[in-house]
Amino acid sequence: MKISTYHKMLGDKVRFYKGDLKDFIINDLYESALPRLRRINKSVSWELHGSLIKKYIQLKRASTFEEISRLSPESSSQIKLYLDRISNYYKRKEYAQNPQYDRIYVTTLFTFYWKITIETIHFAKKLVKSQDQLLIGGVMASLLPKEIEIETGIKPMTGLLDRPGVLDQSPIAKNIIIDDLPLDYSILDEIEYEYPTKSAYYTFMTKGCTRKCAFCSVPKLEPTYKPKIETIDKFGEVNVRFGEQQNLLLMDNNVLASPKFAEIIQEIKDMGFYKGAVYKEPDQLKIAIKNLRSGYNDRAYKNRSYKLIHEISAKVKSSDKESFYDILERFNLVLLETTTKSNLLKAYRELSPYYEKYRNKTARKRYVDFNQGTDARYVTDELMRLMSEIPIKPLRIAFDYLGIKKQYINAVELAAKYHINELSNYLLYNFNDTPSDLYERLSINVDLGERLGIHIYSFPMKYIPLFGEEAKDREFIGKKWNKKFIRAVQSILNVTKGIVAPGRHFFERAFGESITEFYSLLYMPETYIVYRSLFEELGYTRIWNETYESLSVSEREEAHSLIEANDFRDYEKKTSNVRILELLKHYTIKRQDIKQDTDHKKLKRKFDKLIKKNQHHNLTLTYDFEAIEAKKKHVALV
Repeated sequence: MKISTYHKMLGDKVRFYKGDLKDFIINDLYESALPRLRRINKSVSWELHGSLIKKYIQLKRASTFEEISRLSPESSSQIKLYLDRISNYYKRKEYAQNPQYDRIYVTTLFTFYWKITIETIHFAKKLVKSQDQLLIGGVMASLLPKEIEIETGIKPMTGLLDRPGVLDQSPIAKNIIIDDLPLDYSILDEIEYEYPTKSAYYTFMTKGCTRKCAFCSVPKLEPTYKPKIETIDKFGEVNVRFGEQQNLLLMDNNVLASPKFAEIIQEIKDMGFYKGAVYKEPDQLKIAIKNLRSGYNDRAYKNRSYKLIHEISAKVKSSDKESFYDILERFNLVLLETTTKSNLLKAYRELSPYYEKYRNKTARKRYVDFNQGTDARYVTDELMRLMSEIPIKPLRIAFDYLGIKKQYINAVELAAKYHINELSNYLLYNFNDTPSDLYERLSINVDLGERLGIHIYSFPMKYIPLFGEEAKDREFIGKKWNKKFIRAVQSILNVTKGIVAPGRHFFERAFGESITEFYSLLYMPETYIVYRSLFEELGYTRIWNETYESLSVSEREEAHSLIEANDFRDYEKKTSNVRILELLKHYTIKRQDIKQDTDHKKLKRKFDKLIKKNQHHNLTLTYDFEAIEAKKKHVALV
C-alpha cells in the first residue's frame, strides 16, 4: 500500500493482484478482447459472459465455444478466429516474449510458503520487461535472501524501505522515504479478496524490538528499535483521500519497550481514539465517486461504488424500491460486469439521495488493537494505566514460554485492575516447550479468567524455524514434541478455528481436565478428536480408551512409539502384538470417511467391521510373502 502511494506520486499506473498469476494473465487477455468483441457485435452484452470467454481462452474447448457461438451465430467464425488467436497466445506463453509491465513487486510472506512463492517469482519473470525490475521483498526475502537468489536468479531486497532513494534515483524519488508514506487503501478494492479488518487505519507507532528472542524474526526484519514514529500527519492524508476509518490496527512488535509510551498514548487519543470514542461513518459513496471522478484508481473505485450501492439495496423500503432499481437498470448498474465508470458518474446524482437515506449512520465504538502483541515483561502499573486511557480491544499479551509466568500473570492482573476485560493471548509451542507447558499456560488463562472476571482468548501458534531447509515448510517438529502430538493439537484447534475460548467447560472439553487427560487426547486417533461427540456417541472412543488402558507398561511404551510417528499405513507390519494391533485399527479411520458417509447407521456398520474384526487374524501372517494378500483382505473387509 505504501509502494502504491510512492508510484502514484511519481505519476505511474499501479495494479495490485492477489492470487494465481495465470488467472491474472487470463483476466488481462479477456479485458483486452472486450473492445474487439463489441466491434464484431454491438448487440451482445459480452461483459455478462466473461467467465465463459475466460474459460475458452484458458482451455480452448469446442463445447465452450458452442455456448459462445450461440450469442452471435452470424459472426461465430470471426469470433472463433479472434478468440483462438488469444488462446494460442496464452497457451504458447507468448506473453513472456511480449511483457507488458515496467516493474513488478512480489511480496513474500512466511518462509513456509516457500514453494508457491518461488513459483510466483518465476512466473513474474515472464511478465516484466527487464529482469532487474522484478523486485522481491517482505519477510521471506529478508530471512532467506541467498536461498531465493540461488533458486530464482533474483537478488531480493532485505529489510525496510526506510531510506530515501532506495528504489529510484529520479529527482522526485530520491528524496522519498517509502516507509514514511501514507497507505493507498484503494488497492484493496481492486481484488475480490476481502480483508477481515475492513474499516481500520494500519500503522506503526514504533518499529523493531529491544529483545533478541531466538524464535523471533523481528531482530532480522527490523534490527533497529525506533521508539516513536510520527503518525498523526499520515492520518490527515488518509482522511482526505479515503475518509475516516473506524478502528486503529497497530503492527508494533514491542510498543511497551518505548520510553515514549506516554507520548504514543497521547497521540493515539489525539487521533480520535480515546476511551469511549465513537465513529460515524462518512458518506463512502461520495468518497468513491470523488476518487473515480479524479481518476485516482478507476478499477478499484468502480468495484467499490458498485459494492456500496448494492449494500444498501436490501435496506431500501418498498416505497423506494421501484424507483431505486429503475436507476440501476437505466444505467446498467445491476451487475458488476456491466457497471462502468461513465455510468456510475452519470447515475450518482440520482442515486445519492437513496444512499444518504439508507446508509449506516449509527455511531459505533472505536477500538485500538496492538495486533502483534505486547510484552508482559515491560508491563508496569503506570503503563497499564496509560493503556486503559484508549479503547484497547483486545489487549494482546504474549505468553511464549512458561518462564515468564510470573510477569504474565502480573500483566493480566494489572489489565483487570484498570478494567481492560477483553484479552487475547499468543502462546508459542513446538519450540523449547513441552506439551505439558502448553497445557499449563492454557490452564493459567482459564484460572485468571475465572478469578478476575475477564475474558482471555488464547491463540496457540506453532513454531517454525526461521532459517535453512526446515523453514521452507510446516513439517518441523520440536525436540520435545512428535508428529502425533502436533497433529492432535492442530486437530483440536481446527475444530475451534484456532481459538481457545474463555471458560473452564470449553477448555476442559477441548484439552482435558488434567495434564493426564490432555496426554490421553494427544494419543487419541485424530478423527476421534475432530469428531469428538460423534465417536463418543457411537461408542468407539470408549472402545479405544478401554483398549489403550488395558495395555501393560511395556506394551504402552511400544504403542506410544508407533502412535507418535503418526504413520498408520501398513500398521500390521509394525508389530506382532495383538493387543497393540487392536488399538492401531482405530487410527486407520480417516476424516474423509465421515464426509462421505454422514449416516450414523451406515457409519456404525462400517466401523463395526473394522473394530470388531477377528483380532487373531494377524497371528497367522507370514510377513515375507503374505502381506500383500492380507492387505487385500483387509481392504475388502473395510
